[in-house]
Amino acid sequence: MTNVALTNSDLLLAALFLVINGAISVAFGLRLELGLAIAAARMVAQLAAIGFILKFVLAQSSPLWTAGMAVAMLLIAGYELFERQQRCFKGWWTYGLGNATLLFAAGLATLYTIVIVIAPTPWYAPRYLLPVLGMVLASTLTSISLVLQTVTDGLEREKGAIGARFAQGATRLEAFAPLIRRALRTATAPVLNVMSVAGMVTLPGMMSGQIVAGADAIEAARYQIVMLFALTGAAGLGAITAALAGVLLLSDDRHRLRLDRLAPHH
Repeated sequence: MTNVALTNSDLLLAALFLVINGAISVAFGLRLELGLAIAAARMVAQLAAIGFILKFVLAQSSPLWTAGMAVAMLLIAGYELFERQQRCFKGWWTYGLGNATLLFAAGLATLYTIVIVIAPTPWYAPRYLLPVLGMVLASTLTSISLVLQTVTDGLEREKGAIGARFAQGATRLEAFAPLIRRALRTATAPVLNVMSVAGMVTLPGMMSGQIVAGADAIEAARYQIVMLFALTGAAGLGAITAALAGVLLLSDDRHRLRLDRLAPHH
């Protein structure tokens, strides 16, 4: 089976969907048309750029180029995590915590999936490593962002109750336990929802892409199952790591809340 090549004219035809959304925005006075246009332009520019970059990196098959691309993806994900937070930690803590957690959770899940499960030769082949890392980073980024947002927002509402638990002799984890549980449920809900409807309601992106590219449908399903397991594991690992790190930053060993470590809303 040969792939159907898409031309620039095909891209313009697909952009009609965006025009429909813009028309709806104008008709109902939503004032979203400018935002849609900017988001679309940014998306096209980013995907076009990454397409040329990946074409070059894939042609090299060099561990150095692959590592450089992976580091760049990690740093950008850390910046996006920082930008998503309405209430951040002061100083470098948010960016440092985000990057460290992303590196730990996404890096571990990606290496396990590539080296142990898929096991390509060589294991650092960019054709496998970079797409898997990209999908795992997206899932982990979402879970960490939701955890940190839930913890910081919840702390403002529940600081009295948390302080009371400290006064009764609770440890950090005991004082923050209800908030941690709620943050973890919130963070893992998106990927659990994806798993619940995969196959019956939706065809996930990786499986759909492989089928369009001509891969065997059963083999594509196997790859998608592996990736959903990896995404769920990375999301859970990133969520618990971010939650525990957030609790350690927002309290001290003298059983006091450290609200002074939070920056104002932005």
